[in-house]
Amino acid sequence: MKTISTPNAPQPAGHYSQAVIHGDTVYISGQLPVNPHTGAKVLGTIEKQAAQTLGNLGAILEASGSDRAHVLKVTVYLSDIRLWDRMNAVYTTFFGEARPARSVVPTRELHHGFLIEIDAVAAVIPSREVPPGSS
Repeated sequence: MKTISTPNAPQPAGHYSQAVIHGDTVYISGQLPVNPHTGAKVLGTIEKQAAQTLGNLGAILEASGSDRAHVLKVTVYLSDIRLWDRMNAVYTTFFGEARPARSVVPTRELHHGFLIEIDAVAAVIPSREVPPGSS
């Protein structure tokens, strides 16, 4: 098992890793809309929050030796299911032609008043090695 840590995604605030690789699968912890370079919480519209959250997910995929096309399963947690259409527009742009399995789970509240959190499971691309610097 290998843990992943990249400065291009928010550092864990608790006792967990950004991601863990086991075999040829990467398990990415729930990502929130936090700017990894400043630590600032990205508040505001669901579109802004979804874009930042997916950007964090993308950075961890890259650090894990994977990419958007190799994401197998995504879970999206939304503070209000009425935000689904707007979140889905940003999600569709991020994933493009890739269509991983997905669950959207409405929640009452998320940490720090965020509107969205996303976790994922992806395949590691066999021809890519995990870049140096990952734990």
